[in-house]
Amino acid sequence: MSLPLAFPFQPMEAETADALPIGVGWQFEPKWDGFRCIAFRDGDTVRLQSKAGKSLGRYFPDVVEALGALGAKRFVVDGEIVIPVDGRLSFDELLLRVHPAASRVRTLVEAHRARFVLFDLLVDERGRSLVELPLEDRRPRLETFAKKYLQGKSVVLSPATRRLVTARAWLAGGGGGDLDGVVAKRLDRPYRSGERDGMLKVKRQRTADCVVGGFRYASNGGGVGSLLLGLYDDEGLLNHVGFCSSLSAEERVGLTARLERLRKPPGFSGKAPGGPSRWSTERSAKWEPLAPKLVVEVGYDHVSGGRFRHGTSFVRWRPDKAPAQCRTEQLK
Repeated sequence: MSLPLAFPFQPMEAETADALPIGVGWQFEPKWDGFRCIAFRDGDTVRLQSKAGKSLGRYFPDVVEALGALGAKRFVVDGEIVIPVDGRLSFDELLLRVHPAASRVRTLVEAHRARFVLFDLLVDERGRSLVELPLEDRRPRLETFAKKYLQGKSVVLSPATRRLVTARAWLAGGGGGDLDGVVAKRLDRPYRSGERDGMLKVKRQRTADCVVGGFRYASNGGGVGSLLLGLYDDEGLLNHVGFCSSLSAEERVGLTARLERLRKPPGFSGKAPGGPSRWSTERSAKWEPLAPKLVVEVGYDHVSGGRFRHGTSFVRWRPDKAPAQCRTEQLK
């Protein structure tokens, strides 16, 4: 490629923040629930790059096709690959795309085509690098690029606002489950490849009341390491949905003995926790089943395949809540 930015090009990243910044000089954008991607086009050649610098083109030929069909023949853009399914974005469908068999990828493309959401223009259609320009100059150029070249739903422009009230509404509403949070960017900053200066992300946190269906010991033998969480389905089965290990030292005091007194199989009457991993010791891999007596409120960001995608954060114990009330409807 003869573009001024070479593949791979490390994307600008964001620092995690607890709240959106207050004051002038910020632009707010939705944080989409997808795969971050830097896309390069030079004539007939289109390349997709992941956040980690790996090529994504083989997994998303539909995105390569969509970008190759644009009227602009040269550009580099920063954005997010998402896959809409029945009106919602599906992270599970994205994960399925990362498959070694090209035939499997083609089948997935035919079932659900991916979409590329643009939120920054790094090289314009004339081949000029824009990374040294502040965001307040790059964004109008991106909007002009989108108005001139984007058609249909395969490649779309991500919205942006300078109004804090709008950004807070995005964060609270979550885009019907499509948003991972909100990103705040300093308007006066250039695009800083590989840096986190001038860009914040606030992830959307929700809470759920879960039954503690089991626990694992800490790998160092220091008592309980994590709580295994469950929710009841429509058939009355308790299914494992994730774990919580963010217990403070104060919360852990006496907790191991309390849990050991409640040991009783099967723990989970539906889907149970998986077995040991390559990082587990014999002690930490074994999980102890509990009678469904304890309820804990946890904070989480996203659900994938009926489970919490990441570890949850401990909020509080809920002795006032009956375990049977802890149902999967909370995650919808």
